[in-house]
Amino acid sequence: MTLRRPVIGLPTQTLHSIDGIPPALPESWVMNQRYFFATTVVGGVPWMIPLLEEDSATLREIYQRLDGILLPGGVDLDPRSYGEERHPRLGAVDQARDRVEMQLVRWAVEDLKPVLGLCRGAQIINVALGGTLYQDLEAQFPGALKHDYFPTAGFSRDYPAHEVTIAPGSRLLAVMERPRFMVNSMHHQGIRALAEGLVPSAVAPDGLIEGVEGPGEHFLIGVQWHPEMFEVVDPRTRQLFREFIVAAQDWRARAGPAQ
Repeated sequence: MTLRRPVIGLPTQTLHSIDGIPPALPESWVMNQRYFFATTVVGGVPWMIPLLEEDSATLREIYQRLDGILLPGGVDLDPRSYGEERHPRLGAVDQARDRVEMQLVRWAVEDLKPVLGLCRGAQIINVALGGTLYQDLEAQFPGALKHDYFPTAGFSRDYPAHEVTIAPGSRLLAVMERPRFMVNSMHHQGIRALAEGLVPSAVAPDGLIEGVEGPGEHFLIGVQWHPEMFEVVDPRTRQLFREFIVAAQDWRARAGPAQ
């Protein structure tokens, strides 16, 4: 019997939260196509999630139809979501997206539904579960190496910025099958206080947490880099997405047709 392809939810971003978008453009929800391709190539069916922050009933109905959640990269998180005032170096934020994604993470943790967070997505997982962030690494993290290799500064999205070291015994190591490798880096925020219940699974040379995961069998993984840029050329990176899809398929098989 052929198993049904799992449905993977990908939250969107408010168009006008992106720097440089003319205010005259109509209000829209958008997301980079690369995340959708990375989902479909390993067998997932992507579902674009609108930012219905004020319609929790409809958002819940969407969530219940999902087998897994992929949290993409994007703009900075609003520090008020973890009890801090805005730092002068904070960039654009998307409050609607913050609230929707954190709600999705909390529901998924309750239901043990698989979650994979990429860059901002790893930060969302941490904040949703009670952690905090550095609003700007250069200003707030002594000894920080350069993490902000942004395309807007002339760097390619797959630029090998720095190495990460993967924690022994972690789920991430079991998937990637190598203790150290180079990653791209397109962020200026990072995990500060790790949320209770999360385990650090990868660190940068300066000590910044670059990977987190949940305990036990729940597939809850966040990485600070952008693996969607490597899954075509790196079999181990594609395996990260494949394991996520397998976990989503297994979750659906256990949950049955109705949650």
